[in-house]
Amino acid sequence: MTSWSTLDTRLGPFTALVAGDGAVLASGWTTTTDDLLPLIHATLRPTSVTWAPDLGDVTAAIRDYHDGDVHAIDDVPVRQRSGEFLQHAWDVLRTVPAGAPVTYTEYAAKAGRPAAVRAAASACARNAAALFVPCHRVLRLDGSLGGFRWGLAVKRELIALEAGHPG
Repeated sequence: MTSWSTLDTRLGPFTALVAGDGAVLASGWTTTTDDLLPLIHATLRPTSVTWAPDLGDVTAAIRDYHDGDVHAIDDVPVRQRSGEFLQHAWDVLRTVPAGAPVTYTEYAAKAGRPAAVRAAASACARNAAALFVPCHRVLRLDGSLGGFRWGLAVKRELIALEAGHPG
């Protein structure tokens, strides 16, 4: 059974969809599962979801992260599915330390394909588990924010929080 919950955070409402085994399937700064369900790979997408007031470790991690413990998300399991490169790129993204953003070029190199900058950007764009797979930690070569599904204001705040200087 897949459960979902929305928490009020300092950056706005945050919703997570979590599989029965506790793995995050999709998450983001929204109040509705309608924004998240289409992001889940068809082979993982639940046919129904149940609201839960508390998602256990996931709820705790969301709350703790937004309260300043930027490592609270590090060990939360995530389940996404795609091709080999995207799967690997999402795993690599989870190794980018909080407070140390990388460029898309650096991210591509870390993922083992230094020339595949567009593929690295695609991994960020197709990431269903925002926050837990921290695509917000990837910036343009010139240091500007680039894109972010949940808005550049949220990305800016996440980077500031992780730098120890909440905006």
